[in-house]
Amino acid sequence: MRHYDTFVFDLDGTLLDTLTDLASSTNYALQQHGMPLHTTDEVRRFVGNGVRRLMQLAVPGGEANPLFESCLDTFRRHYLLHSLDTTRPYDGIVGVLHELRARGKRVAVVSNKFDAATKELCRHFFPDTVEVAIGEHEAEGIRRKPAPDTVAEALRQLRVTADGAVYVGDSDVDILTARNAQLPCISVLWGFRDRDFLLAHGATTLADSPAALLTL
Repeated sequence: MRHYDTFVFDLDGTLLDTLTDLASSTNYALQQHGMPLHTTDEVRRFVGNGVRRLMQLAVPGGEANPLFESCLDTFRRHYLLHSLDTTRPYDGIVGVLHELRARGKRVAVVSNKFDAATKELCRHFFPDTVEVAIGEHEAEGIRRKPAPDTVAEALRQLRVTADGAVYVGDSDVDILTARNAQLPCISVLWGFRDRDFLLAHGATTLADSPAALLTL
């Protein structure tokens, strides 16, 4: 392993396979408002930049639709109740996080998922390894990824500097977030985007399995 002392992880598509539950809540909200549904693969292409962006792409007409805010609220309420239905850590993730902590590494999660869901998922799946979990703060003036704000806040709460920190994620938004936070980025290949997509969007270091994070 290089000099990394702190690992800042994205959540969806990086630590957790959340796609099925996200698709279910999306389609529940759409159905409740009489809107056409989407396949799971379509939802895969919508996720990665927060739930508002997800619903902007899922709702016909996006935010211009007069039912948009109601549909988004329905999604949020449904997802908070069903975010654990099928969501699971990717194979090998739990062991890798435990090994990082055993080696004295610091671990945080930053996500564009709304803050309550981010914290709940991390408490449930990673109670002994994720020290800080930060989601989207729409009302608190902390800009969402790809702005560096949530990464900076995670480092502040860990009481560490950016020196020796690395960002780990699965999307183009994560690559931009790392760049804006002036951190190196490891792009993972088991998440919601494939190798060609990540390389086309500037990925420089790729991990093909969670175990690879212990050797990069």
